[in-house]
Amino acid sequence: MKIELLYFDGCPSREQASEILERVLAETETQARIEKINIMDEQMAIDHQFLGSPSIRINGVDVDPVARDSLEFGRKCRIYKTDTGIIGWPSSHMIEEALKEAHE
Repeated sequence: MKIELLYFDGCPSREQASEILERVLAETETQARIEKINIMDEQMAIDHQFLGSPSIRINGVDVDPVARDSLEFGRKCRIYKTDTGIIGWPSSHMIEEALKEAHE
């Protein structure tokens, strides 16, 4: 399983996203290495199809189903709509569901 955490330096939500991701992986007993990718410029954002910081992809698929068809790449902060409101990182539920999809 390939897991990527994409971000840019200075992102205020990067650590929270990383902590939630690591916690979900531990709780689900998922053995996988997290590849952390620092998006350093706009060209790199386009090359990596970067939807904003932080982004988490499992086997190349974004954890947020709503964003999967987006073509709005760039170095920008990202927001997520969750059951508890709008936050700057994916919820544990999004990550859990993406892991289930990856195992299907």
